[in-house]
Amino acid sequence: MSSARNPSVRTVRAGRRNVEVHRPDKVLFPEDGITKADLADYHRSVARFMLPQLRGRPLMLERRPDGIDGPRFMQKDTPASYPDWVRRTEVGKADGTVVHTVADDTATLVLLADQAAITLHRWQSRADRPHHPDRLVFDLDPPGDDFAAVRRAAHLLRELLDAIGLPSVVMTSGSKGVHVIVALDGSGDHDQVRAFAHEVAGTLAEAHPDELTTAARKDARGDRLYLDVQRNGYAQTAVAPYSVRARPGAPVATPLTWEQLDEPETHARRWTVRDVLEQARSRPWGGAPRGRSLAPARRRLEALR
Repeated sequence: MSSARNPSVRTVRAGRRNVEVHRPDKVLFPEDGITKADLADYHRSVARFMLPQLRGRPLMLERRPDGIDGPRFMQKDTPASYPDWVRRTEVGKADGTVVHTVADDTATLVLLADQAAITLHRWQSRADRPHHPDRLVFDLDPPGDDFAAVRRAAHLLRELLDAIGLPSVVMTSGSKGVHVIVALDGSGDHDQVRAFAHEVAGTLAEAHPDELTTAARKDARGDRLYLDVQRNGYAQTAVAPYSVRARPGAPVATPLTWEQLDEPETHARRWTVRDVLEQARSRPWGGAPRGRSLAPARRRLEALR
């Protein structure tokens, strides 16, 4: 509802808190008429599915105060103006520390919508163990918009991960490709996890050199799909499940089943803020997967190479 004294402020009930959304009618997605208030409503409605993927994790915020056609700000530091009830975590960086925002409740998600934080990018580790990731992420990035190539690469990667004893889940990125994610037990550090991910990606690219590559430079990839493992480094982030992307249509990074990946209508931007809740309610990832150690998987991978 809007304030009686100030119609440019809308008060949103989020859990036990009231959160003010300023300039609620500010249009963030011009082609779709999606406003800041709409983003806040989306964050509130998706919170029960999104928060389990965010709790305890430092965030990097992709802010678009003037909408998706305006400047982009990548925010790590938590502003002093944020309310005291917003959780913060201080982590190390090369020349000191940085205080990240952590979204542990619905009120924080609504506040981030008020800040026009359209896309939330999460760490692969948690605030209490920042150097030990419990997620491993492969970002499958096609050179164009060829989702058939993405499907094939995702299944090839899943088969390899299954062969070395690492169950995986898949989600659309909301942009061009998909992310394939493995739950870890947190026993390894970021360098070890990224090195292992690079070995897996390299093994797959060597087996399919005409289709896949691990080349970081775009001019070295040609028309091959890029197996990106750089998001597994310390302080690196990946788009959070159910987060909105700053693209026309307001597509959402959406968890899905491996069977849904093969449906003809599935593509990287299939689900949007307008229709993703039904997909979320189906709980495509089921229960929380048990985190795995990389030690046995590393031995199995060496045996395959």
